[in-house]
Amino acid sequence: MSFRAFALLAFTAAATLVQPASASAEPYPSRPVTLVVPQAAGGTNDIVGRFVGQKLGEVMNNASVVVDNRPGAGGNIGTQLVAKGPKDGYTLLMTISSSQAINPALYKNPGFDPVKDFKPVGLVGAVPNVLLVNPSFPAKNFAEFLKLARQKGANYQYASAGNGTLNHLLGEMLNSMAGISLQHVPYKGVAPALNDVLGGQLPIVFASLPSALAHIKAGKLRALAVSGEKRSPVLPDVPAIAEAVPGYNGTLWIGLFAPAGVPADVLATLQDATRKALASKDLRDKLDQQGVEIAPDTTPDQFAKLLQDDLAKWARIVKASGAAVD
Repeated sequence: MSFRAFALLAFTAAATLVQPASASAEPYPSRPVTLVVPQAAGGTNDIVGRFVGQKLGEVMNNASVVVDNRPGAGGNIGTQLVAKGPKDGYTLLMTISSSQAINPALYKNPGFDPVKDFKPVGLVGAVPNVLLVNPSFPAKNFAEFLKLARQKGANYQYASAGNGTLNHLLGEMLNSMAGISLQHVPYKGVAPALNDVLGGQLPIVFASLPSALAHIKAGKLRALAVSGEKRSPVLPDVPAIAEAVPGYNGTLWIGLFAPAGVPADVLATLQDATRKALASKDLRDKLDQQGVEIAPDTTPDQFAKLLQDDLAKWARIVKASGAAVD
């Protein structure tokens, strides 16, 4: 066989092999996408994850997006699942700053690296916590609260969802920055903590706005201040702690991550779809009603910078508080 004939035969064979591979390449997504939520069903992240997942599916040509709750170990179980799972874009992480930015400092071995194991897809938004008191508490506003807490011999207790949780650390940060000494009482979850403050067993609690809003509106809890750097549009008459304690800021952010190693084109598709989903009015309205302040203009690089900044910030606060989980 001549060299020319051999070359032609080889080219034809190669083309035959390549052709089906190109034709069989499926556009992303071609099957259901799973959003792993490392918190229990019914919580803030779960509610937001379902809203975002539905809209994300619509944006991606009506793809199926399914929420999979994998709670446990403060969010570490679900986070590990995504970090160690397939890198194809079909298993994503919808998480909160407590898990992604606090746990690495709180746990000796959380089982994941929040930076190396993940790629930011998009920051969904921020949820302020609210400083709440039982209606029988003598302070009617935040100024009165600080005055009481600064009195000699003051020994007020506050409830949290557990050691090292965001609402625990918000209290520790307030102690440090406002010169007060609230005593921490940890619970196993925010629901029992709220229940005891509702029942008057303890006077004070920090809780996320979505989890507390119904109690505030019903007059069962009094909102004294929000933890963000500015007031919440949902509670415009409630001041930000930062108005009296400059520099105080402790919001809970919610964001979407893909595992590191996901193909670049898939990551770009997800980032673009998330941006479009967050720009839609119907999703914005749903999140507004939950007290979520969305961040449609935050780029993935800016989100990555926020994570880095929060990792450093909460590491300092966790160390100062002495909180640790084996």
